[in-house]
Amino acid sequence: MKYRLISQILGIGLIIFSLFQLLPIVIALIYQEESIISFANSFLITFVSGLFLIAVNFNKEYEDLKIRDGFLLTVLLWFTYSIFASLPFFLGYRSNVTIVNAYFEAVSGLTTTGASIFSDLDTQLKSILFYRAMLQWLGGLGIIVLALALFPLLGIGGMQLYRGETQGSVSGTKLRPKMAETGKSLWQVYLLLTFTCFLCYFFSGMGLFDAITHSFTTVAIGGFSNYDESFAYFDNNFLYLFGSIFMFLSALSFSLHFVALRKRELKGYFLDPELKFFSNIALLSFLFVFVSMIIFTENNDLSLLMKSLFQTLSFLTTTGFTSGDHSSMPSYLPYFLIGLAGMGACAGSTGGGIKAVRILIFFKQGIKELKKLVHPNSVLPLKIGNKIINQEIKDSVWGFIAVYVITLIIGTILLLGSGLNFETAFSAVFSCINNLGPALGDATFNYDSLNEISKLFLSFAMILGRLEIYTLLVLFTSFFWRT
Repeated sequence: MKYRLISQILGIGLIIFSLFQLLPIVIALIYQEESIISFANSFLITFVSGLFLIAVNFNKEYEDLKIRDGFLLTVLLWFTYSIFASLPFFLGYRSNVTIVNAYFEAVSGLTTTGASIFSDLDTQLKSILFYRAMLQWLGGLGIIVLALALFPLLGIGGMQLYRGETQGSVSGTKLRPKMAETGKSLWQVYLLLTFTCFLCYFFSGMGLFDAITHSFTTVAIGGFSNYDESFAYFDNNFLYLFGSIFMFLSALSFSLHFVALRKRELKGYFLDPELKFFSNIALLSFLFVFVSMIIFTENNDLSLLMKSLFQTLSFLTTTGFTSGDHSSMPSYLPYFLIGLAGMGACAGSTGGGIKAVRILIFFKQGIKELKKLVHPNSVLPLKIGNKIINQEIKDSVWGFIAVYVITLIIGTILLLGSGLNFETAFSAVFSCINNLGPALGDATFNYDSLNEISKLFLSFAMILGRLEIYTLLVLFTSFFWRT
């Protein structure tokens, strides 16, 4: 294991991250807030820590990272960034935020989960609100790079479908031969989506500051808002519409966006089987929610339609914005909406969940097994689009789903043991592991009332879900550390 090289990369990452901690200082100066010192101290601590890691591990000779190094580096990056990202919340001048709460908020931001401990967002400092949104925006890009550049190389539970060297993969095409070029291409797509989303929000009625921060958290599929009521604060059908559009676009594989921009054609969208499946689920879910709301509320105006569309896509894409109190929706709808996050967005997007392509493989495998009951001697290849799915990928998907379910059960039991009721425990674990944010019970509006043991475990669950479970759990096995 190349520990010195890993430490050096961590140091470089911290220095880069520290520069972003300077941006909220600009916001604090504009709005004449007293949070400048806390952000300046956070910058200095992060920057000096990065320099120290580089200095003590400096090596002029270039070394390649192996797969095990990649796993360890990925996990350390997320945990290390989360620790240093929590500093402004903890060091804030008006802050009574505990270390655990600060860490929880930082993890939620970087993993784009959107679960918050703040219950007074309407009166919160602009610099803190900007910082929360920025964390989600940075985390969203990090997720895309991991999903399209690193996870396929590590073979994470079905993500082999997205290997750059695999011709004719479900993702449609090879992006770029080098990870650095891939990252640059993804930056361009990500920035374009963010800027376009900002313009749509701004010209639909949002103020400049709100449009900037909400465009960050929409494209990142994060769900952090500047208001306790989330999008319900604006109560604007145009904002619901544009929010729905950009949540949907951000939930698609960014390789599709990249190819569409490079070739200047939309054909790839219509040919992608995962996108077709995801779109069908989104449409059926929206119709189900909308019709249910009509039946229960006896209302069928445009506002109800737009709120139903926005709320459905927000939960399906694991964004977590709300157009109203989701827990007070009639009958089964709160549980249905939370359950949508189990599938989540498409692979290679900023969204969480199991991912649509895995559910598609799981579904087609089930249909195949039913057919074999009737025709036991038939040979039925499992195909996604024109690609035949090999046994390695099928086994990986089944293994991922099995580990996902086991983790969800164990997590619920642990939270029950910490004193939470079943509705809160299950929905909180389910929401955090799928990087959704909103839950039910005591975690409906925020997670502040939960005990600190629960918050620490849920922070772990957020990173676990963000890293596709395997990446983190493999570090707890004995065979990973054997030389």
